[in-house]
Amino acid sequence: MAGGTSSGKRINQLTHPHGVYVDDEQTVYVADYGNHRIMEWKYGATSGRVVADGNGPGNGLDQLNGPTDVTVDKKSNCLIICDRENRRVVQWSRRNNTNAQTIIPDVDCYGLTMDNNGYLYVSDSVKNEVKRWEIGDSFGIVVAGGNGEGNRLDQLNYPTFLFVDEDQTVYVSDTNNHRVMKWMKGAKEGIVVAGRRVQGNDLTQLSQPYGIVVDQLGTVYVVDYGNNRVMRWCHGAAQGTIVIGGNGPGDEPNQLNGPGGLSFDQQGNLYVVDNHNHRVQKFNVRSGSRF
Repeated sequence: MAGGTSSGKRINQLTHPHGVYVDDEQTVYVADYGNHRIMEWKYGATSGRVVADGNGPGNGLDQLNGPTDVTVDKKSNCLIICDRENRRVVQWSRRNNTNAQTIIPDVDCYGLTMDNNGYLYVSDSVKNEVKRWEIGDSFGIVVAGGNGEGNRLDQLNYPTFLFVDEDQTVYVSDTNNHRVMKWMKGAKEGIVVAGRRVQGNDLTQLSQPYGIVVDQLGTVYVVDYGNNRVMRWCHGAAQGTIVIGGNGPGDEPNQLNGPGGLSFDQQGNLYVVDNHNHRVQKFNVRSGSRF
């Protein structure tokens, strides 16, 4: 769907992409980490266009430095970007690709997402917490972790990508604990819904989980970075199943190499950021085919 022509700066290339967001029209937004920009790829396009930065790396309001995730605020028609190496979350207008502003400073953000009420959720990989923010607020509310680095049920260790459902339940890729945690709204501790603390490659284990999405049945899809695969964990299951990859690192259609972000579109297709292959791939997970 995007990139895949080797690493580079041209508009048909990506360099170590991280996060991905797909809107209702199947337009793909990619955090092009190595090129310090956000790329937009329209459905069916053979190349993209720069919609944020392209002037980096740097810390000016017209620059990004190592962005790791991106989402869309539909109400304001803005991109919300985790500008990781600048330790800030920025807002960038989709109307004219200008009017950028910092909305959360001094945060070691990695992943972010918005719920249906317009609240923004941001993971902090240094403070080991996830906060919920109302756009314009000066202070967020801790909704997961926040009790120091660790592997207790009330702790996280390097949280990265996020997913939030209609009930404001937060799912967190607890990357260095090799598990996915589910935090109900108002909960003081989370529930392990995929993986366990021990890193590994059997069907009960994960190795550095990253991108995550959850369907309406509570089925968790998670990028298993260290094992170069995407896993599916049904609600309450003790083990997962491999739905993409798992055939060693590589660039063949049935392989991934350092996968990162993950997103669904309205038709249920799964988009996988293939970091070391510098591409985003689209899969029909029901049939197992790649588009």
